[in-house]
Amino acid sequence: MAMYHDQGLIPFKALTFGSGTNITAGLSFIRTSPDHGTAFDIAGTNSADESSMIKAIFTAVDMVQNRKEYFSSRENALVRREKQSAGIHE
Repeated sequence: MAMYHDQGLIPFKALTFGSGTNITAGLSFIRTSPDHGTAFDIAGTNSADESSMIKAIFTAVDMVQNRKEYFSSRENALVRREKQSAGIHE
């Protein structure tokens, strides 16, 4: 975790290059990216490894599902409690 993108990227890439996913926290939307960057130097050569990009996409999907679960478990808490007190289980 780093305060600034550039500060955290150097050690992050050194430790996880090719298998890491960059997550930007504190936004109102989910943002993930592969650790390798754009790789313009090998674009169109059919030599890029897509595994980090796939991992970033699946991480974003997992985060969306976790957010949905988190918020749905906290909505209508009073109604759920009243139903539980009455012995009604959904």
